[in-house]
Order: sequence, then structure tokens, then C-alpha cells
Amino acid sequence: MRQFSPLAAAMAATVLVGCVAKPPPPADIRKEALGQVSLDHAWKAGGAADGAVQDNWLATFGDSTLDALVREALAANPDLRVASSRMRQAGEYLVQARAALYPWVGIGGTGGVKESGGGGDPSSALQGVVAAASWELDLWGRVRYQRNAAAEDNISAQADFEFARQSIAAAVAKSWFTAIQLSQQAKLAAEMADSSSQLAKLAGDRERVGAGSDVDTALARASMHNIEDARAQAEFARDQALRALELLLGRYPAAEIAASEDFVAMPPAPPVGVPLAMLERRPDVIAAERRVAAAFNRVGEAKAAMLPKLTLNLNFGYFDSDILELRDDFENPSGGAGARLLAPIFQGGAMRANVRIRNLQQQEALAAYAGTALRALNDVENALAAGRAMETRVRNLTEAYNEQKRAFDLTETSLRVGRADRRALEQQRLNADNARIALLGVRAEQLAQRVNLHLALGGSFETLPPPPPK
Repeated sequence: MRQFSPLAAAMAATVLVGCVAKPPPPADIRKEALGQVSLDHAWKAGGAADGAVQDNWLATFGDSTLDALVREALAANPDLRVASSRMRQAGEYLVQARAALYPWVGIGGTGGVKESGGGGDPSSALQGVVAAASWELDLWGRVRYQRNAAAEDNISAQADFEFARQSIAAAVAKSWFTAIQLSQQAKLAAEMADSSSQLAKLAGDRERVGAGSDVDTALARASMHNIEDARAQAEFARDQALRALELLLGRYPAAEIAASEDFVAMPPAPPVGVPLAMLERRPDVIAAERRVAAAFNRVGEAKAAMLPKLTLNLNFGYFDSDILELRDDFENPSGGAGARLLAPIFQGGAMRANVRIRNLQQQEALAAYAGTALRALNDVENALAAGRAMETRVRNLTEAYNEQKRAFDLTETSLRVGRADRRALEQQRLNADNARIALLGVRAEQLAQRVNLHLALGGSFETLPPPPPK
């Protein structure tokens, strides 16, 4: 099976001289994973401002309530706490891997208070104390490969945690916009239910005076019941949206959050950079890339494990006994130093199988990186295309709502001068409310797609501190 082009030479040099090969640079990983996929062009969907991607996108919406909700979610969201714990665990695994590079030092002994002619430890004929040290010479880099793999896993976990934070912030923002939309839609549904009730009452009045038919009354009442059902659905959807937001915040899902009266203004289009820069910046792509590097190091660890292992030992101790008589030439205290060599010869093919497994895991990590990178590219292209489509829809539906509202105002004027009846006004009110509901939906979707774009580009929702000096 195909492997990294720089991998074979690096591993061969490692086995010969005992040095540790570095994993391929990110550019080589991208090339091996994505093949001929071009990344040095502008986004195909276009329609966005030029320039490098900027952080602190949450502030562009200018919604202080949303800012507070995001801060609350970052402090209490359970999924984010899980990601934080995993990140800290990866740091401790790195500490364990580094510890293998240092000597092991320990002390032990046996003894006690002498009573009735017996020793303090009846399980041993000797009493004393021993200090010992042991250190494996990392001749072939096995321990260093192990440490390097843990270091790459640690970086990957940090990137996963950062992407989890960004995802939580994006989820809170989109849930907040949905809650605003559905809260306003529920209010409009209540107004429409009142209008439909008025229309049904007017139809009954017209039937009684002979100006209308029983068919007209039945149709008006059927429409009233349908709109009442739509009202119940809108209220249920609103409560569901509020509960979903409360879950993100780590609150009890009681549908008690008060949504804003209207949406914030749509921020200007953000700069989007180029595909290559996105792959170098987006945390989940970085995490997948570091997992490839960790798999590379585990291949080196498995290959180095097939070579002899040399361990140095040092001990020092003092012994005494109430039962045994120590030899006259026994030096007490005593100490010594030595070495232990362990060279694997035959293990039924287990070690070679482990090397093959590590190579396959490396290929798996490489394929996973390719999938993550392609999905990230698709996220940006979809968000850009959706943003353009939403602009057109918002413009058209805004015009449609304005015309419906104008028609309602004209009908209301005609009612005052006697040129229209109450039925025409209530029917036009229903038309204007329907247009308003359609506009609310597309405005919420437009804001959600803007959040999707920020998340896809990998820009942080907050202002990041400057990088530390090299």
C-alpha cells in the first residue's frame, strides 16, 4: 500500500543511527491526503469580501444578550466540559510519556519492632532498606517516538477543544436567532387566529341577514380551525427552540428564556481568505493533521520496539537478619550497578504485525484528515452560496411584505370611507401576517448562515491573544 513519500527514508535513517525522524510537515500531509485538489484559488462560490479572516465575529452582531448567553454556555455546557476533560487527559498522558525518558528511582525495605525474639516482618528472614534506580537507554528512539506521539495527541486535543468552543458559540447564536424567529411567529399566529375568528363571525352574520351562504360560513370556520392549529404548532415550536437554547446553556429546559423583539441588523460580509489559509487555521482540520503526525510517530515506535533494549540498573542497600547469618565477606551496606539487554528474537510475528497495524492506522489517519479537510472546504462553499441565496430571498420577501402591508393600509383607509368591508380588512391582515412570517424565517436563516460561514472559516468568536514570542 502507498505510504508517505518522505516516510520510508526517514524510518530507514532512524533504524541505522538511532535518531528520531520528524513527521512530514503540514504541506506534505495535505498533498498526500488531497492529491491534486487545488487550494490556491479564491472560493468558487464567491460573493464575499477580500482579505484575511478575522476573529471576534460574535461582536459583529452587536447583541449584548447573545454575548452573555455565549459566556454562560462556555461556563456550563456539559459537552464542552467533556471536551475540556479530554484535553486535560491528553496533557497528563503526555506527562506519562515524557516520564519514560527519565530514570526510575525507588526505595523499599522491610522491618519493624522486635518482640518475643521475632522480627517485625514475619514474612521475611531479612530486614533492611534498598534504594534502586533503572534507566532504559533510548538507543533507537522508541521512547522518544512514544513521547512525540503523545505530544501530537495533546495538540490535537487542544485543537478539538477549541473547535468545540467555537461550535458551542455558533450553536448558541443560531439557537438564539431561531428563538427570536419562532417567538415572533407565535405572536403573529395569535394575531392571525384573532383575524380568522373575526372572519368566521362575520361570515355567520352575513348568513343570518341573507348576504352570505352557509357554505361561506363553513369555509370561514374551517379556515379558523386551521389557523388555530397553526397557532398551537407555532407555540410548541417556540417552546422547543427555547428549551434547546437552555440545554446549550446548561440550564433546566423550562422554555423560560425571553427572546428579543426583533433580529439584530445583518453585519457586513466578512473577509474569507482562500481555501489553503482556512485549512491552516481551522481547529478541527489542525486536530486531524496532528493525528496523522501522531500516527507517524507510532509507526516509528513500533519499528524501534523490534530492536534490542538496553537498561542500566543501580542499587544500594543495607540488610540485617535475626534468623539468617550473613556471610563474613558480605559488605554491609552494599551496592552495585549493571545492565540488562533484551533482544526480541521470536514472538510469532506479533511485532511485525504491530508495525503493519501502525502503518494501517497511519493510512486511516491520513484518510480521516482528507475527509475532514474536504468537509471543511464544502462547509465554506455551502455557507457562501447560501449567503448569496439568502440575500436575494430577504430582498424579495421584504418587498413582498412591504406591498402586503401597503395593501393592508389601503384597505384600512377604504374601510374608513366606506369603500371596503371588515372582511376585506381581516383577510388582508392575514395576508400581511403570512408575508411577515415568511420574512422572519428567511431572516433567521440568513443570520444562521452567516454564523455557519464564520464557523466554517475557523475564525474565533472572541479576540484571541497575540501568539507568544518564539
